[in-house]
Amino acid sequence: MQFLSPEQERRHVTAKPNQPSSSARIPTGIWALGFVSMLMDVSSEMIHALLPVYLVTVLGTSMVTVGLIEGIAEATASITKIFSGALSDWLGKRKLLAALGYGLAAITKPAFPLAPTVGWLVAARFIDRVGKGIRGAPRDALVADIAPPELRGASFGLRQSLDTVGAFLGPLLAIALMWASADNFRVVFWVAVLPAFLSLALIVLAVEEPKRHADAGAAKNPLSLAAAKNLGGAYWRVVGIGVVFTLARFSEAFLILRAQDVGLGAMWVPAVLVLMNIVYALSAYPAGVLADRIDRTGLLGLGLACLAAADLALAGFANLGGVALGVILWGLHMGLTQGLFATLVADASPASLRGTAYGYFNLFTGIAMLGSSIIAGALWDALGPAATFLCSLALALLSLAGLLTIGRIGKDPGRER
Repeated sequence: MQFLSPEQERRHVTAKPNQPSSSARIPTGIWALGFVSMLMDVSSEMIHALLPVYLVTVLGTSMVTVGLIEGIAEATASITKIFSGALSDWLGKRKLLAALGYGLAAITKPAFPLAPTVGWLVAARFIDRVGKGIRGAPRDALVADIAPPELRGASFGLRQSLDTVGAFLGPLLAIALMWASADNFRVVFWVAVLPAFLSLALIVLAVEEPKRHADAGAAKNPLSLAAAKNLGGAYWRVVGIGVVFTLARFSEAFLILRAQDVGLGAMWVPAVLVLMNIVYALSAYPAGVLADRIDRTGLLGLGLACLAAADLALAGFANLGGVALGVILWGLHMGLTQGLFATLVADASPASLRGTAYGYFNLFTGIAMLGSSIIAGALWDALGPAATFLCSLALALLSLAGLLTIGRIGKDPGRER
């Protein structure tokens, strides 16, 4: 496959005004990985949309405990990604590890309806996130390997969009099942098992390892100091931005708890994630297409501004309307930024170290997520929900100010090798 410089891409587009849309030119493997993510998210979000409320109202845990569980879960996934990403570089294979991660997540899903105590739920959540960690970096590297450079933003946006479709279909199913079962949490958890195993089957049968990556060869020691230096200054700058950005936001579990705090009933609590993820899904692909065409710093800045506005609404309006506005803005900031960060990592890292690059990125942002979630829970317990969102607002504004000082972030075609 021939890689085009930005100037060549511009001339190529100009010369062919009737070329197919970006979505029509995206490879089949990207679509397959998108549907794999969608099915697993249907399963996961059916559980996660109800889990914070289940922990607080049924098992009697504190907000700090919820924050700790969510933070540990995400940090576990992030720490695991560094090893799975590096292993995928060392082996020169992505699909095997991605399928292993999806498989581990699938086989742990029955633990949620069977768990009798908080300890069991923590263990199930931990193992489920280990599965997420194993699959995350190899899957993202696989997307980067398959996607043409001129469609990289659109490809990551499409996968993220399909993933997020699952993230709102799952809570919708949870609402319907909670209504049909008279608020029986365990019934919902059992139904969530099916799409997880369908996701595993799809990646095994429908996704192929690209020859382009196999031909490039495997990295000898992806976790060595020399390999870390070879990732380059542009890459580590992206990591730094990602860490600061993650400190400004915390687990979406607190959106659910805020909705319950202002009076939303248990059956309707998953609607919070439905609303957020509809906005997320609708914005992720257009944002990815836009990222292929304009300065990416501006998109990140817009995402941070949306996060700040979401925090302001969630802190300032203790009613369902205010929560709905905050959740919409939160979903928009996710759509503008999450696929974009994946694209920036691919742009800034060499092909032979892409798995490691995603692993490091997710490790450091996962640690930041752990800290932000624990702080959010402690502030909620000590000072109330408004303090939690005002803290996020302050960090978002600080991150936005820092972003404006670093200059343009864009493609680096020279890293393709």
